[in-house]
Amino acid sequence: MIELTNIRKGFPGNSRAIDNLSFTVPDGKIVGFLGPNGAGKSTTIKMITGILPIDEGSITLNGYNINHHPIEAKKLFGYVPDQPDMFLRLRGIEYLNFIGDIYEVPEQLRQQRIEKLTKQFQIDKSLHDYILNYSHGMRQKIIISGVLLHEPAIWILDEPLTGLDPKSAYVLKDLMRQHADKGNTVFFSSHGLEVVEQICDVVAIINNGELLFYGDMDQLHKEYQTDQSLENVFLELTNDE
Repeated sequence: MIELTNIRKGFPGNSRAIDNLSFTVPDGKIVGFLGPNGAGKSTTIKMITGILPIDEGSITLNGYNINHHPIEAKKLFGYVPDQPDMFLRLRGIEYLNFIGDIYEVPEQLRQQRIEKLTKQFQIDKSLHDYILNYSHGMRQKIIISGVLLHEPAIWILDEPLTGLDPKSAYVLKDLMRQHADKGNTVFFSSHGLEVVEQICDVVAIINNGELLFYGDMDQLHKEYQTDQSLENVFLELTNDE
């Protein structure tokens, strides 16, 4: 579970990038995080993961405050950033073993998971190549494989489907569903509104750092008295032309 309580964050020239943001990402649910460019999605995710400091408020992950107990909190989640261009000078297998070492995944179990994940994402033949030479989609797949390697209870995914081929996107969506169905937490941002509508149990929509809506699709339709698609409601809520 991820709990955000009265979160505020400002930057020079923007005193309220995030303004009094509160919501809960419950166990057993896939929560889609939506908003136009500059709405505050990535800033929120970076505060949840401890990359950015919080100006006001608190964020807890399965009861651990990200500010007060950062090590304990960070052991609980796997994070896919919006840009997969990391560890480029490592070979794919070196990166996965590095992640396995950090999270103390036993050798035999590690090899089983690496084999399974990389075959699912069709990068098993490229593990001895440098990540620098991977395509964008392959970099995304190796980062995702690393995130899932230690089987964290909480998945935090920032635009995880970007660059994935249709088969790999299907695999990831299926893994997300399985993970949530086991009582775990999946929180992901996406610009793909059809995907969010298809797989998410709950939707959180923000704009200008403020929460505009939080609930399931039935609540969305009831609150706005419409049977329109998520795309149409999203555009109306965010005043997109």
